[in-house]
Amino acid sequence: MNRPASPLPASDAASDAATAAAVPQLSSFRRIVVKVGSALLVDSARGALRHAWLAALAEDVASLHREGKEVLVVSSGAIALGRNILKLPRRPLKLEESQAAAAVGQIALARAWSEALAHEGVTAGQILITLGDTEERRRYLNARSTLAKLLDLKVVPVINENDTVATSEIRYGDNDRLAARVAGMASADLLVLLSDIDGLYTAPPNDDPNAQFLPVVPRITAEIEAMAGGAGTELSRGGMKTKIEAGKIATTAGAHMVIASGKGKNPIRAIAEGARCTWFLAPTNPVASRKRWIAGSLEPRGVLHLDAGAVAALRRGSSLLPAGVKRVEGEFQRGDAVVLRGPDGAEVGRGLVAYDHDYAERIRGRSSDEIATITGFEGRAAMVHRDDLVIATGG
Repeated sequence: MNRPASPLPASDAASDAATAAAVPQLSSFRRIVVKVGSALLVDSARGALRHAWLAALAEDVASLHREGKEVLVVSSGAIALGRNILKLPRRPLKLEESQAAAAVGQIALARAWSEALAHEGVTAGQILITLGDTEERRRYLNARSTLAKLLDLKVVPVINENDTVATSEIRYGDNDRLAARVAGMASADLLVLLSDIDGLYTAPPNDDPNAQFLPVVPRITAEIEAMAGGAGTELSRGGMKTKIEAGKIATTAGAHMVIASGKGKNPIRAIAEGARCTWFLAPTNPVASRKRWIAGSLEPRGVLHLDAGAVAALRRGSSLLPAGVKRVEGEFQRGDAVVLRGPDGAEVGRGLVAYDHDYAERIRGRSSDEIATITGFEGRAAMVHRDDLVIATGG
């Protein structure tokens, strides 16, 4: 993919062509996270859901689904819907009022998504997460595993922050950053932020009539961050600043990000058809980014010694099964990085282990079919899954 040398709009035909060539196509992405904000989903004047708009967006999601793409939705709106149902005052809500509104509104929000997607023949699944679910290792792995299984079952996960228990000290504060975390957790290759603005400008366009639109941002620099404005509407906790922060999270994880207007119906179809939007380019893909993180950013907590057959299987691209593990070293926990060594003691690779050290010791050398009998629960078939594995250079 060619990339423009500057994030600023092209001023001549050649530069215009280079910028156009750098714009990704929606059809090229496999796993897509779509973030929907309260200001789009809920009519602020009535405090009611925009059913027709949601139905059109569900059409877009179903269309991507039929094309074989995996779609996850991060949806705000629970508090906005709940405060209307509970007839809470228009002033900023206290924490406990927000939590109560979320408890009531989340039911309405989940039902709306379920019905809208079901009308298109798509099954929806609800996931509520907090900051701790993306920061604490075991909870992160559990959430990642659940997302993977839902996608494998052709379900569209509808994700929201768990506002009923999150506090002001630990919450994300906006679903832009939550969506970026989800994109990284799910190894998505695209994050779509539907907004009340069609992309990034050199200055807030409502304040500066000379603001220039940026179609492509190859890299988020200090200059790009300085262009962000404040929060937009009463229902929204976010703004362009949080979208830029989301872009940093997503692109670092290997996902491209696009900011596009969600005001009209079928906003995803509009992106596919070339509607104006801003693309933030990732320097690498999600798999490569994750592998680099495993290989160079994590301190190994243990060692798995493998037999020759397991080493050969890993080099062919297979996962590491318990049968190929001859010896276990270290006091590691599920999700920790471990070094993999062959019969000669040479490092074969590194990976994230799927079992605590005591369980790993008990199932080493055994068939995957025996795991449930040995451990007492239905665990992973692989000791280290190939998606969580990096083979040493030259291996």
